[in-house]
Amino acid sequence: MEHKRPKKYQTRQGDSVLAYMQSMGDCHVTIVEAMRHFDDLKIGISQTTVYRHLEKLTLEGKLRKYILSDGKSACYQYINDRGQCREHLHLKCEICGTLIHAEGDLLGEIDRQLLAAHSFQINALKTVFYGICKECLSDL
Repeated sequence: MEHKRPKKYQTRQGDSVLAYMQSMGDCHVTIVEAMRHFDDLKIGISQTTVYRHLEKLTLEGKLRKYILSDGKSACYQYINDRGQCREHLHLKCEICGTLIHAEGDLLGEIDRQLLAAHSFQINALKTVFYGICKECLSDL
């Protein structure tokens, strides 16, 4: 007997969440920022629904989810076909929460050194370095 997978269905709200995330490109978006966007456009969608669709899109591999330093909230990023997040480091400010893409081959160099010295390959999609950004450093 063959088991049937549950039917996937699309809703206007789900399409709106996906379209918004695609429009944000490589930017990292919190649920608060997403809700502000939908509120500004007068799109009636609840926070629970937005969260549910963000989680669904993450499970489908269309978004990447980063847990913020408070451990209670997250930000999401649309995954495009170019795969940029495999090519750079993510730097997270412990003060303001900004997530920065550090361009260049630093990630490649770290990956090569770890592989050579420890036979260990990092997962760039889940690697985040924590510290303090330039703006917050200037405020200290």
